[in-house]
Amino acid sequence: MGFGSVLRNVGHRLVRVREIDVDGTGDSSSEGGIPGRLPKCLTTVDLISLGVGSCMGTGMYVVSGMVAREMAGPGVILSFLIAAAASLLSGVCYAEFGVRVPKTTGSAYMYSYVTVGEFAAFVIGWNLILEYLIGTAAGASALSSCLDALVRNKISTFMMDNVGGFGIHTKTYPDLVALVIAVIITLVVAAGVKKSITFNNILNSINLAVWVFMVAGGLFFANIANWTETGFLPFGVSGVMTGAATCFYAFIGFDIIATTGEEAKNPSKSIPIAILSSLVVCLIGYMSISFVLTLAVPFYHISTESPLMDMFVQKNAEFGKYIVFIGSVAGLTVSLLGSIFPMPRVIYAMAVDGLLFRSLSKINHTTHTPAIATIISGFLAAIMALMVSLKDLIEMMSIGTLLAYTIVSMCVLILRYQPHVDVVSALESNLAYGRLDEEGEGGSTPPPPSSEAAATLEEAGVDKLLPRLPADGGASAPKPFYGAVDEEPSDGGFRQYSQSAFIKSRVREWTSGNVERLRIGLRLPVAHEMPTAETGRSVTMTTLLLFVVIAVICALFVFCEGVVGQWWAVIALILLFTAVLICLWNILRLPQNPDRLKFMAPGLPYLPIAAMFINVFLMLKLSYLTWVRFAIWMVIGLFIYFGYGMWHSNIEGRNNQIIRQRKENEVVLMNNSTGVPVTTEENIISAHTQKGDYDNEDAEEAVADEFQPE
Repeated sequence: MGFGSVLRNVGHRLVRVREIDVDGTGDSSSEGGIPGRLPKCLTTVDLISLGVGSCMGTGMYVVSGMVAREMAGPGVILSFLIAAAASLLSGVCYAEFGVRVPKTTGSAYMYSYVTVGEFAAFVIGWNLILEYLIGTAAGASALSSCLDALVRNKISTFMMDNVGGFGIHTKTYPDLVALVIAVIITLVVAAGVKKSITFNNILNSINLAVWVFMVAGGLFFANIANWTETGFLPFGVSGVMTGAATCFYAFIGFDIIATTGEEAKNPSKSIPIAILSSLVVCLIGYMSISFVLTLAVPFYHISTESPLMDMFVQKNAEFGKYIVFIGSVAGLTVSLLGSIFPMPRVIYAMAVDGLLFRSLSKINHTTHTPAIATIISGFLAAIMALMVSLKDLIEMMSIGTLLAYTIVSMCVLILRYQPHVDVVSALESNLAYGRLDEEGEGGSTPPPPSSEAAATLEEAGVDKLLPRLPADGGASAPKPFYGAVDEEPSDGGFRQYSQSAFIKSRVREWTSGNVERLRIGLRLPVAHEMPTAETGRSVTMTTLLLFVVIAVICALFVFCEGVVGQWWAVIALILLFTAVLICLWNILRLPQNPDRLKFMAPGLPYLPIAAMFINVFLMLKLSYLTWVRFAIWMVIGLFIYFGYGMWHSNIEGRNNQIIRQRKENEVVLMNNSTGVPVTTEENIISAHTQKGDYDNEDAEEAVADEFQPE
């Protein structure tokens, strides 16, 4: 085997896709589930509670103050709004995938596995694990900071004085309290999904009640001078965008909903509703908190550790500090739960597919949870909470989220143009779909003609050639009428014409004619045109090229901000945006898949492309140390994939099994002279051998089957 063949084989392995059990075969609808599978016990309200709880925790009690103090000032409101807009674009894409691939565990990992390929799926799954690891550690660290603020920083002062600080970017101390908190939450999640959801709903109720108190109480301390003294944007627009990249951390909660597809009772309905509802609720919560906080306290006096508690302390309202403390404990705990809850499920999904070690896919028969994956991931998160500062954790978390959102947006764009037919929908609608992935006339097979249509003139006769009239002689049949105006005929059977109706008809005729000419000129697809394998590949390659062009454009705006106005930069941007328009035109001219889902992302291909622009731009706004940590994590993941996952994948196993079967079952050789089948396989019994010559029952059954008449 030559070097080129090796490269081709590796390339095929990188882009192989996973098949999805669209009809749910093998799933159990009962709450108890089946051995080795996750139970189906989550309702729509449970999913909304998971999403809201995961978002409105660390983001509300920590991120709002940190971004206002160090990045955006009062402009943190706009940072949250921009981050929410980017999250909403990605959330819509997640919602469509939740409907398209509902009965799965693994969220963006599984979505990319069924569209882009195995390597992209591993990269996304590996980064999702990093995201949830950091989210769990950040939640535990935020809870520890909240407890430290309650006792006036006595814990941190003691640790710094007696142990000392360490860290490359931000000095911190060994946070033993965060370590203990992470271990406790890990045990709660390992106890079972029902116990986790009940615990989550109770904490969510407390968190929302305290949110109402903070908004209502904070309005009493509002002072508009805190906005006008230094300006609404003291750090400029760049500060708002930098803050938006960090604020993205506050909206990562909705992707926990997409990881629970296998455990939801009605995932195709619950997932899109829960995603969009949780995003709207969280946006209202963050903007209201940021509004109150920046009006009550000057941004340069806001605490970066516990801003809302400190707000009441600065205003001499000590009682409010304790109420906020209760809410912050509840909110941060439920946010911590929301981070650790999906992490073992992503690990479980990757281990089931063979990309990670298969021992991580074992389900505990008592708790019905992936216990080994939960304990190991929780232990790693606890170690990270012990060693890494909260600020570094929050910045590191955003990059994995943004990358996952970018890939999901690309996957929605790619999958909408693929020649895929949902078998269930086709059967329910009794459509005579052919194989759409085959080249030919539209890729579809026309239905067979009826017996009447196939009859010749001689066979049809007069009765079949003449139109059939009703039994009453046609008196009740509708009378045909003609003309360009869409009006019903009058009682006398004559059409009533009007000037306005005539003008509308001519306008429609002129518009439709020009639209058709424009469509032909731009080579846009007609309404009934179907996608093929060739058009699907074209969209896939165009989307990948579009991602590269978008990344270069965003890099110019981020890293070459001072030279964007120079002539060479202007020419480069014109060429790059021209490339974007060419890619967009190439996508628009190709047909989309006509299948209709319960929820579909609107505005394709513009919405996913806009999401890609925003997500890539926010990724590049993160600090270089965040990228260094991300690169180190990716190097570890690549070693695991190329050393283990590529060779132990379920798809690899099936391919090897097919190859073994082909080798064991030799191809039947045809005799050129007689056409009699000749076999070279030793374990096949020849037709002339007597039944008594066999020593086992299988051979006797084979002979009996061979002599059965056809």
